[in-house]
Amino acid sequence: MIPTIQTLILLLIVIASVAVAETRLRIPSAILLMLTGVILALIPGLPTVELAPELVLLLVLPPIIYSSAVAMSWREFRFNLRPISLLALGCVAFTTVATAAAAHWVLGLPWPVGFVLGAIVSPPDAVAPLSVARRMQLPRRILVVLEGEGLANDATALVLYRFAVAAVSAGMFSLSEAATVFAAIVAGELVWGIGVGWLMLHLRRWVRDPRIEITLSILTPFLAYWPPEHLGGSGVLATVTAGLYISWNGLHLISAATRLQGIFFWDFLIYLVEGMVFLTTGLQARTLIARIGQYPSSELAISAAVISAVVIVARFIWVFPAVYLPRWLSRRIRRRDPAPPWQHAFVLSFTGVRGIVSLAAALAIPFVTATGAPFPGRELILFLTFSVILVTLVGQGLMLPSVIRALGLAHAGRREHEADKAEECEARRQAAIAALSRLDERRDRVSADRHRASAHQRAISEGRLDGCFTAPHRTRTRPARSRTAQSACRGLASRRAIDYRRFHDTVPLSAAW
Repeated sequence: MIPTIQTLILLLIVIASVAVAETRLRIPSAILLMLTGVILALIPGLPTVELAPELVLLLVLPPIIYSSAVAMSWREFRFNLRPISLLALGCVAFTTVATAAAAHWVLGLPWPVGFVLGAIVSPPDAVAPLSVARRMQLPRRILVVLEGEGLANDATALVLYRFAVAAVSAGMFSLSEAATVFAAIVAGELVWGIGVGWLMLHLRRWVRDPRIEITLSILTPFLAYWPPEHLGGSGVLATVTAGLYISWNGLHLISAATRLQGIFFWDFLIYLVEGMVFLTTGLQARTLIARIGQYPSSELAISAAVISAVVIVARFIWVFPAVYLPRWLSRRIRRRDPAPPWQHAFVLSFTGVRGIVSLAAALAIPFVTATGAPFPGRELILFLTFSVILVTLVGQGLMLPSVIRALGLAHAGRREHEADKAEECEARRQAAIAALSRLDERRDRVSADRHRASAHQRAISEGRLDGCFTAPHRTRTRPARSRTAQSACRGLASRRAIDYRRFHDTVPLSAAW
C-alpha cells in the first residue's frame, strides 16, 4: 500500500513539473507527459507502472466524456450535427476498414484480427489538438466540430471493437445481426442517458446544497456509463447524452453558486485525471518492449510505419469528401451552410491524434479466445497501438502549430470574433437609427394632433362652431333664436369641450418632447 501511495505522489510531482515546463515551452501538456513517461520507463531501477484497462474504461473515461459534454453547447452541437456525425461514425468506420485491409494485405494478419486493430486505433483523441487549436485561436466552428467528434467517436469505436473481439473469439460474424445490435445500442443509450440526466437534475434541484449537488454530479457519469457497458454497449453515448441534457437544462435547475463551484472542481479533477492518464500511457513503454522480444525489430518498424501512415491518410481521404460532397449534392445544405475554405478541411484532417482510449482498448483484449487458444497477435496489436499513439500524438501534435501558421489560420478565431463584434455593433447602430426615426415620426404625429386639438379649443371658446354663437357685430342684423335652439347650441358646445378634454388627456405632454 505504501509503495503505491509513494508512486502516486511521484506521479503528481512529475505532473506539476511538466505543467511548469509547459508554460515555458508552449507545448501541450499531453505531449510532454507522454514523452516524460517514455523517458521514465526506459530508466533502469524505477518501478514498473502497468495500466489496468478496467481503470481507464470504467473509472477514467466516464468523467472525462461527461465533463466535455456538459461544457459543450447543445445549440452548437445540434447545428454541427452533420459534420460531427460524419466524423464520429463515418470516419471511424472507414479508418477501421482501411486499417484492417492494410493489416491483412501488408502485415498478413487475419481479417478479424485486423478489424480488432482497426477499431482500436480508429477513434481520435481531441485533448492535445484542442489545446493547440485554442492557443492558436482557430475558428470557433473547427473547435466545436473537434469537441463534438471527440465526444461521439469513442462510442462507435468501442462498439466496433466489441464486435471484432467477439468475431475473433467465436470465429464467426454476422453483419445483419451486428447492424441490428448497433441500432439497439444507440437507441437504448440515448434513452438511458436522457433518463439519467433528468433524474440527476431534479435530485440536485431538490437537495439545494452545493456540496451534495457536486457529489451527485460526480456520480452522474458512472450511473450513465456502467449499466449500458455491463449490458454489452459502450456507455459512451449514454454519458454524452446525459451531459448534453444537463448542459441544456441545467441553467434553469442549478443555482449559479453551485455552477460556479462545479466549474472549478471539475476543471481541477479533469486536469489531474488527464495528466495521470497521459503520463501512465508513456510509462507503458517498458512493459510493451518486454512483451515483443520475439518479433524482429525491422518487422516491428515496418509494421508501425505502415499502420501509422494508413491511419493518418485514411482521415484525409474521408474528411475532404465529407466536407464538400453533401454541399454538392444538396442545394438546401449549400444554401444554409456554405462550404468552408479548404484550409479548414485540411486542419480537421491533420488533427487525427490518438490517445488513451486506444491504449485502454488494446490492453483490454482477452488473453485467450472462447476456445481457450491464445488471442492471435495480441502483443503485436499492443505495440502497433502504442506506436500509432506515439507517432500521431507527438509527431502530428508538435507539427500542428506550424501547419496552422502555414495555412494562414493562426488567430483566425480572433479575427472572426472581431468581425462578429463589428457586425453586431453595426446591427445595433442600424436598430438605434430605426428607433430614432420611428420616434421622430411619432413626435410629428402627436404634435399635429395637439395643434388640431388647440385649434378646436379656440374655435369652441370663440363660438365659431356650427353657428351656435353669434358674433358681436352681427347681433343687430341676425334674428334672435328661440330658447330651444340656444339650449341645443350650448349642449353641443359643452359636448365638444368634453371631447377636447378627453383627447387632451390621452396625449401626454412628454410624448411631444
